[in-house]
Amino acid sequence: MKYIQVYMLLLVVIFCTSCNGQIKSNASKPIPKVIRSFKPAALAPDFDTTLVSQYIRNIFQDSKDNLWFGTIGDGVVKYNVTNLTYYSNPDGFYNQTVYAINEDKNGNMWFGTDQGIYKYDGKTFKNYNQKDGLNHVDITRKGILVDKSGNIWVGTHGGVYRYDPVADNEGRKSLSLFKELGTINIAGIMEDRNGNIWFASSDRGVFRYNLAEGEKSLVNFNETENLGENYAGGLAQDKAGNMWFTMKNGICKYDGKTFTQYTSKDGLGGTEFWGIIIEDSGIIWITARGSTTRFDPSIPLPNPKAFTVFTPVDGLNCCVQSMFQDKSGNMWWGAGQGLYRFNGIRFYQVKKNGPW
Repeated sequence: MKYIQVYMLLLVVIFCTSCNGQIKSNASKPIPKVIRSFKPAALAPDFDTTLVSQYIRNIFQDSKDNLWFGTIGDGVVKYNVTNLTYYSNPDGFYNQTVYAINEDKNGNMWFGTDQGIYKYDGKTFKNYNQKDGLNHVDITRKGILVDKSGNIWVGTHGGVYRYDPVADNEGRKSLSLFKELGTINIAGIMEDRNGNIWFASSDRGVFRYNLAEGEKSLVNFNETENLGENYAGGLAQDKAGNMWFTMKNGICKYDGKTFTQYTSKDGLGGTEFWGIIIEDSGIIWITARGSTTRFDPSIPLPNPKAFTVFTPVDGLNCCVQSMFQDKSGNMWWGAGQGLYRFNGIRFYQVKKNGPW
């Protein structure tokens, strides 16, 4: 009887828990229909069935304007304004954890997981792992890049791999290690406006693969190059062409000649800096342990008005794991307690029934 009472009390706590301070907007939009393709995980004390997902590690918008959310525990989720569709085992997507999302020039969706990568052609999923040449199957966040030429790069904790569609069609191993980098731990990949490929590593700084002038040379920027630290997490480029990197103790700007560092002494909030994204407006968002910072680089420093630090008091869960700006200019955040938007003053949570 004692155990039955404890169990009933746990159920009451689970179903009565709600999030406070939600701001309603876009109320005229229809509530999306939820389509699940798998059995949900067993209930836990903090399990909230109203969330899109508890942990959202990646956000992406495809060529058809669908939003995709890579989660931990719920697989990959697609939002098309009308429906929320959860893809998992019955569809051939045998993984509940998604770290990276991208779309190739043929409209195929690519998902990076801790068990290799998946290609989704709109009907079926195909998994690529060790049998296909991908010796390291743990894909990193922001670890799938489709460059301007259509080449697919895959970043793992054991190096970068490139996909060969011809080999795939012929039944041969379609993924091969980018030997120039070796088996280093990759934290992110991006292509700059000139066509160069940048790789952020967890312990050897940043690498640039020069392709703009037709050459194929690799340059390493690390602590000896005044990058700040050998750890590099996020990568971004502003409209002026400057490259921005997140380091453990702050962020760093590279204008092609010199490095400029920004830390908590300048106004950044939190510790252990993780992600960075630059809005079309030029505003820079930086995530860190304990807070998220909005940085306006157009304001000359030193000036405290250049930095606005947001903490959980401002509505955003402290553990931000992904940031994204959609084609309409809306900013999205994936955190340790679901999906969030920003109304210009504070953050509000977006659940299955909105507000979208």
